[in-house]
Amino acid sequence: MRTLILLVLAAMLSGCGYNQIQQKDEAVNAGWAEVLNQYKRRADLVPNLVNTVKGYAAHEQQVLTAVTEARAKVGSMEVDAGDPASLAQFQQAQGELSSALSRLMVVVENYPDLKADRAFLDLQTQLEGTENRIAVARGRYIQLVQDYNTYVRSFPQNLVAKMFGYGPRPNFTVENERAIQEAPAVDFGAQGAAGTQPPQPQPQPQPAG
Repeated sequence: MRTLILLVLAAMLSGCGYNQIQQKDEAVNAGWAEVLNQYKRRADLVPNLVNTVKGYAAHEQQVLTAVTEARAKVGSMEVDAGDPASLAQFQQAQGELSSALSRLMVVVENYPDLKADRAFLDLQTQLEGTENRIAVARGRYIQLVQDYNTYVRSFPQNLVAKMFGYGPRPNFTVENERAIQEAPAVDFGAQGAAGTQPPQPQPQPQPAG
């Protein structure tokens, strides 16, 4: 009799979406792991990138320091993707690193020798590829969370989800997506005031009259 009751309960749970909730929850977890993996790949590139730029533009200390500090911040974070506040802090920190790297790449434009350096070109290619992977991983994660949230909020699986403690999960925000996609403006005049003005062309000697 007990076995029959268990079989009936199992069939009811399956019909109400319990198995699908498990599958969707695991898909979200796997998607999040991939997001973290791609962000870590980017963070691992930063020290070599900074050191390579420093070899040609050591006086761009303000920009180099900003990248280093932003990288240290994301490296020290312990994020809980199920906690909205923790996820928001993670988004902000990653956005700050994206912004710092964008400013660094703008500064690089003032150093032709650096732009032609083979090591820098390789790092730049790796960084661009990683940024693309991050965008793909984030986009997939957003879709997985949306699919999961829609499912656990729908009847009758919302009753099963509530029974077993599966609630909606926080997601990346639209505001953060927009901020990351917008490259920051760099005012070289302001940088010059801080002692980081790019090199100026030397005046050419005038022919004798």
